[in-house]
Amino acid sequence: MELKDLNPGLVWKNFHALTQIPRPSKKEGKAAEYLYEFGKSLGLETVRDEIGNVIIRKPATPGMEDRKGVILQGHIDMVPQKNADVEHDFEKDPIQAYVDGEWVRARGTTLGADNGIGVAIAMSVLESRELRHGPVEVLVTIDEETGMTGAHALKPGLLNGDILINLDSETEGELYIGCAGGLDASASIPYSTEQVPEGWHHAHLISVSGCQGGHSGMDIILCRANANKLLARVLLPLVRDYGVRLASLEGGSMRNAIPREAEAVVLIPDGKTGEVDQYLHEMLPVLMTEYAVTDPRLYVGMRACKEPASCMPEEDALRLLRALLASPEGVERMSDQMPGLVETSNNTAIIGTENGNFTIRTLMRSSVDSAKEALAEKMRAVIELAGGTVEFTGGYSGWAPDSNSQILHIMKDVYRSLYGKEPAVMAIHAGLECGILSGAYPHWDMVSCGPTILSPHSPDERVNIASVGKCWEFVKATLENIPLK
Repeated sequence: MELKDLNPGLVWKNFHALTQIPRPSKKEGKAAEYLYEFGKSLGLETVRDEIGNVIIRKPATPGMEDRKGVILQGHIDMVPQKNADVEHDFEKDPIQAYVDGEWVRARGTTLGADNGIGVAIAMSVLESRELRHGPVEVLVTIDEETGMTGAHALKPGLLNGDILINLDSETEGELYIGCAGGLDASASIPYSTEQVPEGWHHAHLISVSGCQGGHSGMDIILCRANANKLLARVLLPLVRDYGVRLASLEGGSMRNAIPREAEAVVLIPDGKTGEVDQYLHEMLPVLMTEYAVTDPRLYVGMRACKEPASCMPEEDALRLLRALLASPEGVERMSDQMPGLVETSNNTAIIGTENGNFTIRTLMRSSVDSAKEALAEKMRAVIELAGGTVEFTGGYSGWAPDSNSQILHIMKDVYRSLYGKEPAVMAIHAGLECGILSGAYPHWDMVSCGPTILSPHSPDERVNIASVGKCWEFVKATLENIPLK
């Protein structure tokens, strides 16, 4: 079975079209242009704002002109992640989506259902001739995954609606009315280099691979292995106790993806290669036992590689590794207000060595601004103790829940009528754009919903087929029940 054979056909047709257009964050221009032309082809008012967001307006169907205006909102960019053995250029190649039983997946890469399936639902509302609805505007933002650039740049006065339905949630049957804020941290620790000492000419690449990764907000509660942190844990005893010299280390690629792979080039003293190999041989089952449930494919390996031109003095390598090992990671605190919700976390996302600087890039999240600031100070303390500096950028506040929301109560009633049960009302430990958008449009009444997507931001990403159909019916019924102005 192919995507075009799935129901609802209109939604899957539009999603398939999006999979054929490369759209990694900051390189989603072709997809945004496709949406622009899509709106124009339907004879609808279509504009792109200064930053590149796409806005498409569809008039009310006859008899529904007196309803409040609704904005359906999603983002066009996707996280580009792939397995190491997969050849794929996210700036040129289409996503190879396929049906796997009850799910749609991609072959060795992220699928882009986050948030392509939400955008496809909004496109289908615009395209359908069967729906009854009041005035509808579709807002598709750019660069949500690496900075929420489109949301931050959206100017007041461009949109006319009163209600925003964000289509970027990832569990069908849940309505989200709050989200975490975020803060990017970029740390830099200087180090010196020296020529490879005599007797240290056994160059090897030590790698951590096979971690499951995932969304640094949604999946952080699962306590999956962070490849960058595990690499530091593996390397520190090698440098301290075995005389190994560190030449470089790299890991991770996206701030909002839990890193799945990391590697280091090391130099092993004469006569010590066997001991290092034995250490890794003993360390691997320890880590595999610790992460047997969350990361069953975890692997630590070593292989010979080309000798580097230089390496770090021992004291510098220890300083960098200790800072990486000690920096905050994972769940910092759970919410006191909502059971099961992470309040504050940090994802040690990207590490690298270049030109005498070791860099650590993280994404901090919290639904409590003061807790986010406290976490930033903790990281600052670690980095400064190691002789480095840290810069914090891209901060944004969370979206505060409003249990009295009119659209929330309407959507609860609609869901109950359709499916005979209550939807869960939730807050999410991720950076939905709602919090930022409300800064420009504080009067908006907002709710977020979506179909079920598992393992977003990783090559295991998949979207449940039946949940897409349920979400489509839910959105249609909600639009039919929008209140009067």
